[in-house]
Amino acid sequence: MPTKDRLIRTAAELFRRSGYNGVGLNELLTAANAPKGSLYHHFPNGKPDLALAAANWASDRMLRMIAAAYEPASSFAEGTQVLCARLADIFDHSGKWDGCPISSTLFEGPDNEAFRTHAAHLYEGWISEATQHAKRLGVEAPQATAEEFFMLIQGAWQLSRSRRSSAPLRALPTIVRRGVGSGGGIS
Repeated sequence: MPTKDRLIRTAAELFRRSGYNGVGLNELLTAANAPKGSLYHHFPNGKPDLALAAANWASDRMLRMIAAAYEPASSFAEGTQVLCARLADIFDHSGKWDGCPISSTLFEGPDNEAFRTHAAHLYEGWISEATQHAKRLGVEAPQATAEEFFMLIQGAWQLSRSRRSSAPLRALPTIVRRGVGSGGGIS
């Protein structure tokens, strides 16, 4: 694998596990088996540029996961079930303490507008992808449904982290179908 790709994937994994501030450059370079010069060759601003690239890489994986869950689904609820099961499997595999790869990288990093703006862009991409599937699958208010669903995913992930159990993620499709507090739900 090319050095740039190793740096990005390693950074994504380490930032997800330890947060942006919890990962030092030496740790990152050692884990990626990359010389320091290669970091600045590929990412002229160093760790901040690498964080943005790592967040992009992680977001692209999530977009593919969303598409793979909803494209073959016959209903939004079915796609939601598949997506939540896959997220729960990732959670179980990760060791039950890893954060969201976007928030761990961009919100736990330096307090700068570029990171916040980029995080908003990536999250909007996830919501847009889910919205397109919701429209295709006949969901009433697809944009609102996609936004609410991703708010619930973030909450379920955090509750799973605190309990060190994927159960909240696995329960999420049932909660979504019931329509928390609205009497509605996703069909």
